Amino acid sequence: MTASSAISTSSVNPAARMQAWAAPVSSARYVDDERASQLGKLGITRIGHLLYHKPLRYLDLTHVSSLAEVHLGEATVIGQVYAVRERRPRPKLLVTEVTLTDGTGTLIGVWWNQPWVKKAFQPGETVAFAGTVKLEYGLNRIVQPFYEKLTSADGSSHAQEPTNLGRILPVHPTTEGFSVGWMRRIIAAAVNDYADVPEYLPQEVLEARGFMPFAQALRQLHFPDDLQSAEQARRRLAYGEFFDFQLLLARRGWRMRNESGGWAHEIGGPLLARFRAEMPLTLTDDQACATTEILADLGRPEAMNRLLLGDVGTGKTLVATFALVAVADTGTQAAMMAPTEVLAQQYAYKVGPQLDALSISWALLTSSTPPVERTRIQAGLADGSITVAFGTHALLEEDINFKALTLTIIDEQHRFGVEQRQGLQKKAQSPDVLIMTATPIPRTLALLAYGDLLISYLRTRPIAGAGVSTQLIDATRLGEAYDAVRTAVAAGQQAYVVCALVEESETLDARSVEEEAARLKAEVFEDLSVEILTGKMRPADKEATMARFRAGEIQVLVATTVIEVGVDVLNATVMVVLDADRFGLAQLHQLRGRVGRGEIAGQVWLVARHANAEARERLQALVEIDDGFRLAELDLEMRGAGELLGSRQSGLARFALGDVLEDRDLVNAAHEDVGPLAADLAFADTETLLSLRIAALEEELAADGPVN
Repeated sequence: MTASSAISTSSVNPAARMQAWAAPVSSARYVDDERASQLGKLGITRIGHLLYHKPLRYLDLTHVSSLAEVHLGEATVIGQVYAVRERRPRPKLLVTEVTLTDGTGTLIGVWWNQPWVKKAFQPGETVAFAGTVKLEYGLNRIVQPFYEKLTSADGSSHAQEPTNLGRILPVHPTTEGFSVGWMRRIIAAAVNDYADVPEYLPQEVLEARGFMPFAQALRQLHFPDDLQSAEQARRRLAYGEFFDFQLLLARRGWRMRNESGGWAHEIGGPLLARFRAEMPLTLTDDQACATTEILADLGRPEAMNRLLLGDVGTGKTLVATFALVAVADTGTQAAMMAPTEVLAQQYAYKVGPQLDALSISWALLTSSTPPVERTRIQAGLADGSITVAFGTHALLEEDINFKALTLTIIDEQHRFGVEQRQGLQKKAQSPDVLIMTATPIPRTLALLAYGDLLISYLRTRPIAGAGVSTQLIDATRLGEAYDAVRTAVAAGQQAYVVCALVEESETLDARSVEEEAARLKAEVFEDLSVEILTGKMRPADKEATMARFRAGEIQVLVATTVIEVGVDVLNATVMVVLDADRFGLAQLHQLRGRVGRGEIAGQVWLVARHANAEARERLQALVEIDDGFRLAELDLEMRGAGELLGSRQSGLARFALGDVLEDRDLVNAAHEDVGPLAADLAFADTETLLSLRIAALEEELAADGPVN
């Protein structure tokens, strides 16, 4: 694209300027087909991507250090070329070294496999080098420095005056065959041609947060007046990313609650009143608050779209049961879907008797449900004689239909695919939706991953139990852990042994369920009942094994993380987790929530055979911290947002300038600012700049796959 064909920001309206950002990157000046292909490798396919291509670092050419005072790290120096030499330490490696001196010291510029360098420099020239200084072989060196010639070897000035000395230059990420200089040139042209767009954030937000205008931030990001301005620009644009994304989710949530109709459930009915009166437990403050919020949502004609986010053992199931009973009072139906048969069976085992006491009909449907029973359930759901359905993905099968499904509860929703989660909702007309998870999520991630949902939190346990002690040991102390298992069994209790693998692997050095169970039966617990439980077992076998474990017939259950959620056996008091360094903190925290749930204190032994210092530090946090939300924050700091949730599954956008961990204050600030605007802007004029930003984000996310 030539300079004359670039968009003139003075001759087009604001909407056209913003829309130009969606143009292919090949529309930018200096970008031919080959360069467009190279830029595509960096994820830069549109003009907007180019403008948001964050510099890796900056060359500060405003401050020049003498060679004597130069420090390790970023520096700009000026000196005379003393020598230029080439050497070839290996047949395919050419090293060119340019030595600078300034009377106070020496520094060497180093280039690899770039034969043109030897001809580019002449002894006696005065040159400025900028880059990262490292101490190697006793000398300060800069690998592939940015350089600018100041005088020739005879001392005369170059015909062209230095253009960059005294400036701050960006160093953008590049790819093979694409130089930093070309990237800088292309982005400079794009900034000149496309960055002059009006502000789109509300003026009151800019003033309250002290942000620079949008166009100024784009320029200062790439070509800042000083390093402080560069960071201020990045934060302004990062805030904009978080604001756009949270507003998008908030608008979706607002529309779902206000446009889709929904059911006004009966929340003051006789069954609910009786359930409250006969409930043997007193709700915690968190449970009471969450129950009030959920029932209030159910009572409104707008569709509920709420997340119940609770720590291990905080009583999410009881809160959800209130919603199920309200549906029964209304005379409609509810479905509660779990990702595993073990968890679905656990709900039937715990909630079923409570529903029976209220004469509320229910059924459990999984892939292992016998054909005759399945036919009965199918008919009962279709004619409305079954009020509550517990189940797995079997509830999604085409021949399963409900007469009046008005509430769907999805547990551990991140374990389902997007289409599976939406499949249950499609079996109803604008149902109320309650999503539950026992995986504590840092508030920052919750705002981004679940911004279209209202959130209820459970942090305190209704039954404290006797607590859990956690020990971190290495393999040499495994005998102590198994002694604790034997002592517990001798006292009439039970134990779990958790392994990372189902069967032995030739590539992974980790204990497997099958291998460890065989060893325990033969060498350690010959006189005890030891059995296995894995996700690969036939559903009927899993159900039978869990039934026998609940009945106390199995003393030691060797399992995978299939027991991570929903398993509630109060008599199980000891857990040994082998190869604990292979699990995340949140997963380990959920696992240990399976013991210490009754009157007897639980013991958890984390066995780390191959953990490095960093992994041991992470595991030590479990020994010291029992709060799942604190552990989630720590996990975020140690592992990052992507590893914790995964961008595609969680619905997190790939933010170009914002860092979810480092910019948590901006995420929270954007959330505060979006709240009052979400409803006002739900049907905003499509020609407003803010609407164009949101529409562009919608399009990009749709290209990546469904969100939430």
